[in-house]
Formats: sequence, C-alpha cells, structure tokens
Amino acid sequence: MPSRTSPFSPAPGPAAANPAPVVDLDTGGVIALQPAVRGENLSSVLHAIPHVTGAGTRMPLLLPLPSAVVIGGSAALAPLHEALRVRGRRPPEVILLVRGDFARIERRTLLTGLTGLRAVGYLTAIGDLGAGHVPLDLIADAAPYLAALSPALMAEVPRDRRRAALAESLSALARGLGVHMLAPAVAGEAQLAAVRSWGVRLAQGPLLVPGPSGRVHVPLPVVEREPAAAPLGPRVQDFLLPAVTLPCEATAEEAVAAFGGEPSVTSVVLVDEYQRPRASLDRGRFLLAIASRFGHALHARRPAARLAAPARVVPRSTPAIAAMRTAGHDPARVYDDLVVTDEMGRCIGIVRVSDLIRHVASGAR
Repeated sequence: MPSRTSPFSPAPGPAAANPAPVVDLDTGGVIALQPAVRGENLSSVLHAIPHVTGAGTRMPLLLPLPSAVVIGGSAALAPLHEALRVRGRRPPEVILLVRGDFARIERRTLLTGLTGLRAVGYLTAIGDLGAGHVPLDLIADAAPYLAALSPALMAEVPRDRRRAALAESLSALARGLGVHMLAPAVAGEAQLAAVRSWGVRLAQGPLLVPGPSGRVHVPLPVVEREPAAAPLGPRVQDFLLPAVTLPCEATAEEAVAAFGGEPSVTSVVLVDEYQRPRASLDRGRFLLAIASRFGHALHARRPAARLAAPARVVPRSTPAIAAMRTAGHDPARVYDDLVVTDEMGRCIGIVRVSDLIRHVASGAR
C-alpha cells in the first residue's frame, strides 16, 4: 500500500525507551511524542522524560499521568513541573494524558486539578475511553483537548464488530464535544482503515513507528469511488495565506500600522500567548472606524480588540465547500477572512473567501 513518510529521529538508547510518535493521518506528520513509560506511577513518567526530551527535537510531548497525581494537587504535581522545567519544556508544549479509575467521590477534585493544569498552559487529555472507568459526562465537564481510546478496546478492532461500533460511537461523541480523538495501539492496516472511517485523525501504535530510516510511514487510505457522492473539493489548507497577527492586548494604533504596511493585508488576527486566534480585525471596518470623526482620538491608544469581531476559525482539513458554509453563517461578515488553525488550535494562516468562491465558480464552468 502507498504511504506518506514523515522524518523522525528516535531517541538514543534501547528500543524500549524510544518515544512513540502521535501521527496526523491526514498529513502524515508527527505532532507529538509519547515516551515509553514503564509503570503506572509518577516516578515512571519522570524517569521517561529525559529519553524523549534528549532526542534533539522540540516536538510537543504526550505524557501519561495517573489520575491520582492530579487529584493530589499542586504538591503531587510539583515534581512533574520541575522535571519539565529542567529539560527546557514549557507547559504549552505538553499534553497530559490523565489515566486511571475516575472515582465519583474524587470527581470535583479531579476537575479542579485539570482546570489548574489548563490555567498553567498544559493541554489536557482523558485516556482509556471504552475500557477504563471513565464516566462519559466527565469528558463534557473536563473539556479536554484530547481523548484517547483504550488500547484494550483497539486491540479488538476490527475483529469484534460490537467493540468497533463502540469505538466509532465514542469517536463521534468526542467530535460532537469538540475534543480530538486519539486511536492508540494501531498495529495493522485493517485497524488503521477502521480508525479513518470513524473520522479519527490522530493515531499511534506499532504500525506508525519509525523504520530503519528514521521515518514514519503512514499507509495512504484506499480511495473507493462513489459516483453518487457530492465532491467537496480541496481543503482550505490549499488556499492558505500567511496571517498578520498581533497580541490580544495590542492597541488600535499598532493595528493601523499593521494594515498600513501593505495594502494587500485584508485582516489582522489577534492571538493569545499560545498563538490561538481570539479575534480578527477586518481591514475595511477597522479603518473606517479609525478614520471616522474622532475615531483616532477614541481608539488609537486603546485595545484593538474593542473594534474586533470573533475570529471565524476553520481547521486546516476543512473542505472548501464546508468553509464557505461557515462564511455564510453571518451575512454581515460573509467576505471576512477565515482563520485557519492546526491540530493544536494555533493560527497558521488565513483563507480569503473570495479565493474559495473563485475556485468553486471555475469548477462549475
């Protein structure tokens, strides 16, 4: 089967210590590394961190973390914070995958701990869905960045149709909650095909580890012809343009300078410290407000966010037709630029709606 390849250099040392890549099945790229952790306690995690941070890469990390550590509060988490600090890793570069039994009596404490971790800047994740003791409403309450299916459940896919249906329903649930789903322990192409059919983009396992060349080979999906299906066309990443960004706290005067530097700049995206889009400034509306009577005096030294609108965000894998539907939700902003994000929710560029319309129109002729 054809495959995509993604360069990845495993960490030095024994194979058991090699980190497992988390792969984006759509692009074939590695988005994070998970160290091999021997044991179910924090000490095992701390022991594994040097193996994955010593690989000469700044890839984000996926670290399994026992739920008891999160429930233990700041004191229990302090060694983890220190270990990452010593290795030069910042919280936004780390996804903490919380695993273990989630007892009802400790639920509030666990949620408080997860909220605290997010406040520090970590991305949080819930693991073992489908075979672990994870109440489904906990996913809604915890609002994690990512949820991971249980490796035990994945081991039965696709041999057991009932378990495959369970995994598919959990993937649909996560998608409805706005949570990324990770399929672990993918060992064969039949499993990979099932994972793709559920709409899951992130996966890891023996099938997706670096080969002797140090590259991850991702088998391409088998495309089945479906003449009756309406083509959705290319994805928005095919129309991606670099975005002009400013911090959320930037002043209107700084935004004026950003627009004034180049007439082709149609929007400015206001991002937080993690490059996640929070608002956007449309060139026409913003400059009109500034140029109005007393506009400069009223707004120049104040936050530009006062004149911004919520960013219209689309993941980079969104089909062009679906992106146009997003653009049409607000008639007053039909032609505003769409902000494109990566798997981490970070702004990677913009797409002009006019480019999408031009493509669709040219395809209709």
